[in-house]
Amino acid sequence: MKRRVLLLGGAGFIGYYIAKYLAESGGYEITVADDFSSGSRDHDFTALCDGYGINVICADLSKRNGFSLFAARYDDVYVLASVVGVNRCIEAPEEVIRVNSGIILNTAEWLRAVKPSRVLFASSSENYAATTDAFHWPVPTDETVPLCIADTRHPRFTYAVTKILGEAAFFAYGKRLGIHTTAVRYQNIYGPRMGFKHAIPHIIERIYGGENPLKIYGADQTRAFCFCTDAAKGTVLALESDVSDQQIYHIGNNDEITIGTLTRAIGMIMGYAGPYENAPTYPGSVSRRCPDILKAKNELAYMPQISLENGLWQTVLWYRSFFDTGNVIAMGGFKPPESLNFSSNKEAVLL
Repeated sequence: MKRRVLLLGGAGFIGYYIAKYLAESGGYEITVADDFSSGSRDHDFTALCDGYGINVICADLSKRNGFSLFAARYDDVYVLASVVGVNRCIEAPEEVIRVNSGIILNTAEWLRAVKPSRVLFASSSENYAATTDAFHWPVPTDETVPLCIADTRHPRFTYAVTKILGEAAFFAYGKRLGIHTTAVRYQNIYGPRMGFKHAIPHIIERIYGGENPLKIYGADQTRAFCFCTDAAKGTVLALESDVSDQQIYHIGNNDEITIGTLTRAIGMIMGYAGPYENAPTYPGSVSRRCPDILKAKNELAYMPQISLENGLWQTVLWYRSFFDTGNVIAMGGFKPPESLNFSSNKEAVLL
């Protein structure tokens, strides 16, 4: 009998690749629930669902009545839905709090009725964004890192606040209800169809738009990037593992590079021949981030396969096709850090 799987937020970036991985693996009856507010009901998503017979439900998960559309039983539930993006946090932090907290609390309460066998909550490395800088915590960083918000008044951290809430909520509900519960903290996942809210598509967008000189925002900051298909497989491994109940796993890659190196690599792939210029990064952005993925390797047999060079080529090709065929950015898009001003009470104001 096929396992009945529900992907909340499954039309989003990582959700799409999880659905694709499950569909290609076979043995699953897949349902995707999403509100499609970010324009995620695109050709790729439609083709995947039509090709594999994936059930699609349009639902606003930030509202309790959105869950009335679901079946009475699922074996596996992936909680992936959330509002994400630095620009969104800075421009509308109250919406990030409202939507993400609503999704978390509504889903947790819904678990009382449906009681699936397994639940996975998609968390983030943003949860410990301040720990490495403020307390000099070791990098690469493992799952024992204390979670830290530098300043709750700073809108940059509203997304992280909701992810910390989500971890605590689902572990508490899972233990109370007897549901196998796991959390994964994603670490700079990238790839085709990732939208326009993150560093890599921002760089591609700016090069495609003819920016010259090309600015490198936070050139000396380091990150470790993980390709979307590796992240999807790691997520499924985490949910389905017999040892993952009440456990947290860092899902990413531990090949650390500077933003300067990343920007120049993308510039090379896209044929950019102009000069580069270092520039300040977004307020609240940490100087260094790289996950220790040893726990996921040892307990889940997780092993990233796609090199950064290979992944960047695939990503650039997808975005070039997007722009070349006349598509326009529906949501997100690059906004320079210089356009943001932070007052003394740490509230962001668009100039």
